[in-house]
Amino acid sequence: MTHPTLFVGIDVAKAKFDVVLLNPDGKYRSKAYPNTPEGYRQFLEWLIQHEAREAHLCMETTGAYGRGLARFLAQQQLLVSVVNPAQIHAFGKTELTRAKTDKADARLIARYCRMHRPAPWVPPAEEIVVLQALVQRLEDLLALQTMEHNRLESAEGPARKSVEAHLEFITQQIRIVRLQIEIHIDNHPDLKSQQELLSSIPGIGDNTAATLLAFLHPLDRFHSVKQVVAYAGLNPRIRQSGQWAGKTPIAKAGNALLRKALYLPAVVAKQHNPVIAAFCDRLLINGKRPMQVVVAAMRKLLHLAFGVLKSGKPFNPKLGVA
Repeated sequence: MTHPTLFVGIDVAKAKFDVVLLNPDGKYRSKAYPNTPEGYRQFLEWLIQHEAREAHLCMETTGAYGRGLARFLAQQQLLVSVVNPAQIHAFGKTELTRAKTDKADARLIARYCRMHRPAPWVPPAEEIVVLQALVQRLEDLLALQTMEHNRLESAEGPARKSVEAHLEFITQQIRIVRLQIEIHIDNHPDLKSQQELLSSIPGIGDNTAATLLAFLHPLDRFHSVKQVVAYAGLNPRIRQSGQWAGKTPIAKAGNALLRKALYLPAVVAKQHNPVIAAFCDRLLINGKRPMQVVVAAMRKLLHLAFGVLKSGKPFNPKLGVA
């Protein structure tokens, strides 16, 4: 398991996943399976058939489509890595890759795995899996609520009554899911204590804390706060060549839910968190634009959140970190 010589690239789609086994001689073996529990078992049998149980498997983070497969592979004690699609895309550019098929993508992932040997994926605990599902469901319901509010502005007659009825149902479901999240965290002492640590930071409420707990776990996979910032896609994307320097937007190649969850808390923290308020004031004095300051506040808030979770101590405004 330490020095595998076989590498498997897995390209996951909604209905199926393509796998490619890269042998030491550079030859490939390809197969496709349905993205179902039965397909997972067939894939495992295929690996055993080709004596590839000790291979290093690699797949992209594809949200719900690949989550079940990744958990299954980890449960089988296989070496599996789950990497950011942006890394695979960048690697493909270095190879001047032109083909864009599921099989070609799986081959590309296998070659990336052979060259970069990404870290093994650690599946989250069951309580985190449940929390992630609830937080994602709440986000979906809030998006539906916004869409229906927008439709209500132009709806008339029976159509308006239909939208109002749907809005009432969605609002009820939002209350139910929020209550489920609260009960779930209360039923797990570790999650409850971590939520209290996060809530000690001015600007972070229970809803934001739930999102942070859902998507930052397991914390051990992050060796530095820079990795946490990159995971959230809040790291700056520097654009500079010679004497020319362009604008520096954020990378956005990370967890979009984390970024969204931190935006409003950062706006609040600019006013009510003494550490972040002082930090933002310095940035404004140095000529930073308002939106740049908000993004910097989001990063700072993430620094503080990671600090209290790693240290196990509540936020201390005198220290600036936990």
